[in-house]
Amino acid sequence: MSDAIRCLVTGATGYIGGRLIPALLERGYQVRALARTPDKLADVPWRDRVEVVQGDLGDVESLRRACDGVDVVYYLVHSMGSSDDFVEEESRSARNVVEAARGVKRFVYLGGLHPAGADLSPHLRSRTAVGDILIDSGIETVVLQAGIVIGSGSASFEMIRHLTTRLPVMTTPKWVHNKIQPIAIDDVLHYLSEAATAPVPTSRTWDVGGPDVFEYGEAMQVYAEVAGLRRRTMIVLPWLTPKIASWWIGLVTPMPAGLAAPLIESLECDAVMGDHDVDDVIAPPAGGLTPYRDAVVTALQRGPLPSDPQWAHVGRN
Repeated sequence: MSDAIRCLVTGATGYIGGRLIPALLERGYQVRALARTPDKLADVPWRDRVEVVQGDLGDVESLRRACDGVDVVYYLVHSMGSSDDFVEEESRSARNVVEAARGVKRFVYLGGLHPAGADLSPHLRSRTAVGDILIDSGIETVVLQAGIVIGSGSASFEMIRHLTTRLPVMTTPKWVHNKIQPIAIDDVLHYLSEAATAPVPTSRTWDVGGPDVFEYGEAMQVYAEVAGLRRRTMIVLPWLTPKIASWWIGLVTPMPAGLAAPLIESLECDAVMGDHDVDDVIAPPAGGLTPYRDAVVTALQRGPLPSDPQWAHVGRN
């Protein structure tokens, strides 16, 4: 076991991090989980199989202690909903991790799909900037860029779930016609887990996505069909701004406003794979990538984890 890959997972209390850690353990990796409040991990089923360390992305010394002896750092944190200026907060946090991680062999980071050269929302610009900071660090970096993650408890999926379930007739912004390429949570975890050791030619970004590409509105219709709901009626109002749309989301879903607004802004552009060369470094899962419909079925069968307190009430429709 002494030769096992040693991984530090930041964002261990978050949606992706809390699901990635068991996947890393299954591969025989040693895992250290970073948490600002370690007690939040007291009841997770994998607690006795990992080392939990207290640390804050604003405290470089705590990050140095967390990174000591680590091979791979998974950067899975974001400040949406927890900071008034999440763009600056995210850049500062990424720079702190770079400063603390000297001696680490690799960063693995999960960013967001976006079109090349597009005028990006603050959320997507921030995600891209964090990836650039890690790539420019001089430490080998694998940046995976994913779109909407389909899984119970995923903020993007819960928005689809709540809008579709609660509104048989809805007025929508024009972004319901934008293209998306959703990806199942299990497939995201596959790519992230394999990224710890995948041989890469250089530090760069790779797009990842599921096998289906369609309009956001059609994703809602497929959800309705799988959930046993009748087809939804959508009336597009082009003048609905992201700010107004986020207010609307706040009225009809339980999503916190600080989380809803950045996600809504991100839907203003297509979220599909621009490059398809990820297979050159990480092969797809053995059974193939999960179709969107199957991913929705699985999401409806699984409830959120006990460690997903913000979605504890969304176990079923």
